[in-house]
This record gives sequence, C-alpha cells and structure tokens, in this order.
Amino acid sequence: MSNSTAAKQPIFDAGDVGAQAQGFVNASVVWVQAYWLQILIAAAAGAAIVVVLHTARRFGRKLCNRPQALGGWGIVVGKAIGRTSNFFIVMLAAKLVAGYAATPGEVATTISFLFTVAAVFQAAVWVREIILGAIEHRTQSEHYSGEALLSAMGLIRLLVTFLVFAVALVVVLDNLGVNVTGLVAGLGVGGIAIGLAAQGIFADLFAALAIIFDRPFRRGDSISYDTASGSVEAIGLKSTRIRGIDGEERVISNKNLLDKEILNNTQRNHRRAKFVIGVTYFTPADVCARLPALLKEVVEANDKIFIRAGFTGFGASSLDFEVQFDSDGPDYASFYNGRSAVGIAILKRLNDEKIEIAFPTQVNMMAAPDGSVVMPYPDIKASSDPAATPA
Repeated sequence: MSNSTAAKQPIFDAGDVGAQAQGFVNASVVWVQAYWLQILIAAAAGAAIVVVLHTARRFGRKLCNRPQALGGWGIVVGKAIGRTSNFFIVMLAAKLVAGYAATPGEVATTISFLFTVAAVFQAAVWVREIILGAIEHRTQSEHYSGEALLSAMGLIRLLVTFLVFAVALVVVLDNLGVNVTGLVAGLGVGGIAIGLAAQGIFADLFAALAIIFDRPFRRGDSISYDTASGSVEAIGLKSTRIRGIDGEERVISNKNLLDKEILNNTQRNHRRAKFVIGVTYFTPADVCARLPALLKEVVEANDKIFIRAGFTGFGASSLDFEVQFDSDGPDYASFYNGRSAVGIAILKRLNDEKIEIAFPTQVNMMAAPDGSVVMPYPDIKASSDPAATPA
C-alpha cells in the first residue's frame, strides 16, 4: 500500500515549493530585523560599487570614439566594456557585500547562483566582443573591404557567438548540478559533423584569417607564387583574386595560396640585376684584368649599387665576365629602366675601349685523306695569276 501511494506522488510538488519560498521569506525577514544596520551599510557600499562600475562602462563607451587610443585597440576594449550588463553589475555588487551583511544561507545561495549565471554569460559577451573586435580592427587597419569580407565577418560572428555561449551554457548547467556529459558529447558530435561537411569552407576561412593576422601580403601588393605573378586585388572569404601581369584575373583559394611559397615583391628593399658579358678570345689579358673595374665604374656612374664583377669562365666562344648591381626599393619600373641604362652604358664603354663582345662562332676544318688540313677556299694568289690559268 505504501509503495502504490509513493508511486502516485507527483514529481513536482507545489506545496513543497511554496514551503521553500515561505522559508526563504521568513529567513529574510529575521535577517533584516537582526542585521538592519549591516544591511544598510552593505547596501550603501553596493550602491557605490554600482556607481563605479557604471562609470567604468561609460568610460569604455567613450573609448569607442577615440580611434587612436591604446594604439588603435581602444575601440575593441571600449566595445567590450560597454557591453557590460546591468544585471552583472548589480550581482557583482551584491556578491562583494553579501559577506559583510551576514546573509543567511538561503539568501547567500541565491546570490551565488545568480552571480554565477551573470558572470558566466557576461564573460561570454566580453570574449565574443574582444574576438570580433580584434578581427574587425585588423581588417580595417589593413583596408580589407568588400562583400566577401562582410560575408566572412557574418559567418565568423555566428561561429564565435555559438561557441562562446555554448560553453557558457555548459558551465551554468554544470554549476546547477546538471549532468552535462551527454550535452557535451552531443555538441562534440555535432561539431565534428559540421566540420566534416564544410571542411573546405572552414579551411579557406581560417586561411583568410591567417592572411589578415599574419599579413604575408596585403591588398595592392605585388606577389609571385609558383610561376605566376600579379597584384592582389581582393582577399575574400574563400579565395584571393590576383591581377596577372598580362591583365588576366587569377582566382586561387586561400588555403592553396598559403600552401605555396609566396614572394612579396612589394616588401623588397632592393632589386638585383645581373649581366653576363662575353669578350672575344683575342682580348689581351691586361684588358681582361681591367674589365671588372671598368664595369664597376659604369654601374656607379648610373647611380646603382655595385655588388661584384669578375671573370666567371672560359666559354665555348668567349671569355665570360659577370657584373651584379642593385636598385633601391621595390619599384619594378624604376629597376627596369635602370637596368636598361646600365646595359647600354656598358655597351658604349666597351665600344670606346675597343673591347669586342663575342658572338657564337664555329669553324669547320676540312681534312685530306692523309689527315692534313685542307683550306676551305681556293688559293687566292694562284687563282689571280694569269700564267697559272690554263689556255
């Protein structure tokens, strides 16, 4: 009989809840009557804490209007502080003064629970604002723009919001005594499924974030990768668009681009040119010895940075020399024109010095049956003698 009666008892007993509420009210009344002075002092201290926190929040909102504050990060910090909720401020003040007011167990437990909820979700808001603010600050400082960036920021905002608030919910439920093992496992399985389904998109998205934060190149930079070169026109959610040197538009996924070795030509501090000059084998040795100094004079006369010049080897039809020199800065047009000027100046100086530049030559020798060399042309002297001409 007792077992059936126990089985029929409802899971939710309104009377028990009412008794707990009545007990909470009675404990609060007794507490106020016994410690009214401490409660007043604690309330005054709590009010002061609330005022201080509100002042800090107003200061944070003012930082949003100072783009140069804290090295440009003032807006990020200001937005995070400005998103502090009134509920968190009140519960923080109550938590700080609760001990002084000798709060009873029922009231202290309620304050602790509400403070935990407020603190966890407030921390989630701060983390979200700092992450998103940092990304926005970096994209603005690097002048990234366009619909692709807006789409990327929308997706990033959704992912960050879901992640931080999912963690906050798990923490709150765990503090309530709820077994969150199944919830965590479900979130993990769901995250894995979503990650596998959209791994290509996420790979390119994280690659775009890597480009924004690591800054291997920026929009407008001239880069080279593989055998291609061009100027970066746009960095999007999934791909980067590059204007090729022949005018074509190249589109490459962010992940594939970062997997390659990228040469950022805009970040060069100089460009180097090299000429290989071959002079004939008839050039005297003393003239060859003077040639490196001569090349140096020509390079420096054209306001270029001389690196080295010297003899490099015996070619098939020439004595080979090499000269290397640098042009300041990354500008390719200036480098190109400077290289042309130096090349023409070298040619003029060699002509003035009567130093012949070799060109590929080949001599074919004819041999008689006995192995002796036969001249490939008739004897001019013999052919010009009338007496030698048969009648």
